[in-house]
Amino acid sequence: MPHNIRAVATAVMALAITLPMASCQSPGATQAAPSAGATPAGTPDSAHSTGARAGFPYPADTSAPRRSASPQATQGTCTKSALNATAYQADRRPTGAGTGAAILKFTNTSRHTCVIQGHLSIAGAREGSRRPEPLSVTHQGSAAPVRLAPGGSAWVKLTFVQVQGEAGGYCASGSKPSAYPALIVGVPNSGSHHVALSDGQFAECDNRVTVTAVSETKPS
Repeated sequence: MPHNIRAVATAVMALAITLPMASCQSPGATQAAPSAGATPAGTPDSAHSTGARAGFPYPADTSAPRRSASPQATQGTCTKSALNATAYQADRRPTGAGTGAAILKFTNTSRHTCVIQGHLSIAGAREGSRRPEPLSVTHQGSAAPVRLAPGGSAWVKLTFVQVQGEAGGYCASGSKPSAYPALIVGVPNSGSHHVALSDGQFAECDNRVTVTAVSETKPS
């Protein structure tokens, strides 16, 4: 074999031996040693990732810890079954022989936080009748969402046209007073509720009622 060919072959063999040796050098010879808390090679590090990669199309946000989703994270409207509605006569009411004013209390009986909002519809329910008698409602105040935690309550005040006189009484308008054992109360997106007064009946005149918006503040 000519001398120049033998020299080239020797050089190629030397290079082939040198390259594997270089690749086997310790990490400290070519780069800084990894910290003690570094993630082992081949293990995903999503908690500390700062850039996009397969399976994580957006850069990770490391400015604050992430929170897992929960029923409280997105609060929906209170369902009919989540609300318990009760009613009692208001302390502050028009003078007269009728109910005058009543307080409606809605309590969240579910295990999740929910939202109630809006103005109610009101109808009188007579005993033995399947057809409610709608009352003319005047809405008072602006409707705003009320967040109800489990066991929390929201309030509405009803102010009726008062019955005058005593006993059966009379209406100033000349119409005949009405007395309802219960009311059918419609809550926006939360169903209709059959509500009886804790003491007596809803006695009123002219089938008209002023209704406040649902509120987190208890009225008197």
